[in-house]
Amino acid sequence: MGKFSIRTTDKGCRFTLKAGNGEVIATSQVYASMDGCINGIESVKSNVLEAAVEDQTVEDYEKQSCPKFEVYVDKTGEFRFRLLAKNGQNIAASEGYAAKGSCMNGIESVRRNAVDAEVVQED
Repeated sequence: MGKFSIRTTDKGCRFTLKAGNGEVIATSQVYASMDGCINGIESVKSNVLEAAVEDQTVEDYEKQSCPKFEVYVDKTGEFRFRLLAKNGQNIAASEGYAAKGSCMNGIESVRRNAVDAEVVQED
């Protein structure tokens, strides 16, 4: 089972979603308040299952409406995804992956782990 781990920073708080094996599969932006961070987690949980995948790494990709996972290549040539909520806001992002297949597996891991993940605060 997955786990949302909340950490506070000098600028606010952020969450990471970890798979059952402890691997980080997605992270959030920094939120100004704990309430905002909790709302972000709830947004991931409510959007993840219905989110389509928009593969921006292929030519003439089909644009999807939100919520969606956007798959793209970053400046260093690694594959990444970000989860956008129904309102288009970025609510979670991945690490960089060397292979596109690994990135797609990351999306599936988010889908499997997010919905019933426990939420813990770690400081």
